Amino acid sequence: MEIVAAADSDERGLTLLRVVSQLQRVIVYLHSFACDRGHLWSTQSADARRTPIMSDEQICKKVKEICEELILSQENLKEVCDVLHEELNKGLGKDTNPEAPIKCFPTYVRELPNGKEKGRFLALDLGGTNFRVLLIQLGEECSMDSRIYAVPQPIMVGSGDGLFDHIADCLASFIKERDLGEELLPLGFTFSFPCKQEGLTKARLARWTKGFKCAGVEGRDVVELLKAAIARRGDVKIKICAVLNDTTGTLMSCAWKNHNCRIGLIVGTGTNACYMEKLEKVELWDGELDEPHQDDSHVEVKGVIINTEWGAFGDNGCLDFIRTEYDNNIDRESINPGRQLYEKMISGMYMGEIARQVIIRLVAEGLLFGGQSSEILEEKGSFFTKYISEIESDKDGDYNNCRVILEELGLNSATDTDCANVRHVCECVSRRAAYLAASGVAVLLNRIQEESVTVAVDGSVYRFHPHFHNLMTEQISQLIKPGMKFSLMLSEDGSGRGAALVAAVASRSSR
Repeated sequence: MEIVAAADSDERGLTLLRVVSQLQRVIVYLHSFACDRGHLWSTQSADARRTPIMSDEQICKKVKEICEELILSQENLKEVCDVLHEELNKGLGKDTNPEAPIKCFPTYVRELPNGKEKGRFLALDLGGTNFRVLLIQLGEECSMDSRIYAVPQPIMVGSGDGLFDHIADCLASFIKERDLGEELLPLGFTFSFPCKQEGLTKARLARWTKGFKCAGVEGRDVVELLKAAIARRGDVKIKICAVLNDTTGTLMSCAWKNHNCRIGLIVGTGTNACYMEKLEKVELWDGELDEPHQDDSHVEVKGVIINTEWGAFGDNGCLDFIRTEYDNNIDRESINPGRQLYEKMISGMYMGEIARQVIIRLVAEGLLFGGQSSEILEEKGSFFTKYISEIESDKDGDYNNCRVILEELGLNSATDTDCANVRHVCECVSRRAAYLAASGVAVLLNRIQEESVTVAVDGSVYRFHPHFHNLMTEQISQLIKPGMKFSLMLSEDGSGRGAALVAAVASRSSR
């Protein structure tokens, strides 16, 4: 801005010029100040949306701080053990069982295999949209011949009679294809749905799960329904000797070779455990008090296998002291809110989603992938539990599996620091799961109080996670009573061979 005085000699003109000149300087200053402030405000606005620049070391430190709530201390784990012990007592108590989350169902299996079982046995394994029929030959070795049959969707949601007729049809087809003729074959029936067992061959379905909704089955004895369907055909001879769940089968399968086996554990899509409990501690027991028939070949076990159904541990709030916001979110969004809370912290159905929620939070705080997520990662359930096993299978400093997985999730520009932090999240989630499962096993070992016990274990998480076995072993060792010895043994086909072994033991006892 420029102003020229009309009359330099005029005093008033000079005064005016001085005033205008001062105004000019003020205006220039204000304009400059306003530009500087505008630049500052713009920068601050961008900074509000952008995490301040941090070094890789600072980012890793912050990530570890956020993940700390997933890390359980020894004090936490000992408290979990104490609480679980009390909850098991409630489940076994006649007066306390109705309100107890952990139901502790007696299985009526009181004898374990001795390794000398011989003969041919059938097994029927129903637990999902497919089921298996198996012919198992027990002797010096175990041989199996099996076939998988589908359960069509209309049958899954049709009548109960329709379902069991379909199963009987498949059983008959299997027997005829193998030319088994008139031989009366003992059958063990693995039925992996929630049941209240009332005898070795009697189990009432509590509720359907896994997409089944067959009318007229809930509250009824599934063995009687299967017997009726076989009778309607009238062309095959089958003796149903036992009904069991896959956890009991897991224990029995290992006990055939290892006579110290007293605990069965599943850590897969879900989690559950069974164990041999002394009869005097089972107030729910309504069977015979005498010991089963014993002979020189019998493995003497004074008790009964208890199906704990421990996935429901914590449903009464007793685990709230270790639950996190991620656990609460997963429970709230699940199909069974408020139920199976222990299972939701351990099993393969939920581990991947827990990790995804942590990763999403870290991205939102600008600590992963430069604060940029992807559409796939934002989808619930997109981070599979198998990713955790694969990422932790990478050697230290090697992120090949991690990068492949992140690219599958639409994250193509991950740095080594990003991969290291994703791996840390996975490790925190899987270690928490392993330590919680270990705490449960430690409680059962302490209850059994035998010098040396084998724990039969099955399930996809235990089988495929590269460190789960070692993590469990390490933590159990710290939680059991001094002087006790234990081993974890991978169970081979508990739902098949285990079912046949229950049938074999039951047949032996009835002779």
